[in-house]
Amino acid sequence: MYSVLLKLYVKLQNLLSRKEGQDLVEYALIVALIAFGAITGMGYLAKGLNNAFSTISTTLAHNV
Repeated sequence: MYSVLLKLYVKLQNLLSRKEGQDLVEYALIVALIAFGAITGMGYLAKGLNNAFSTISTTLAHNV
């Protein structure tokens, strides 16, 4: 049991010390930040479009 845990510990240390993994984490953080910004921006855009179409609908309903 001890040797299995030791092997697992060594493999974990090797994974954590690799620089390629750091690059991958940095890219993942950048993608997450861009996705968060896009989702937030789309929410504001959707609200703006909804308000614009509601205004157009109300204006058309009163002029008909």
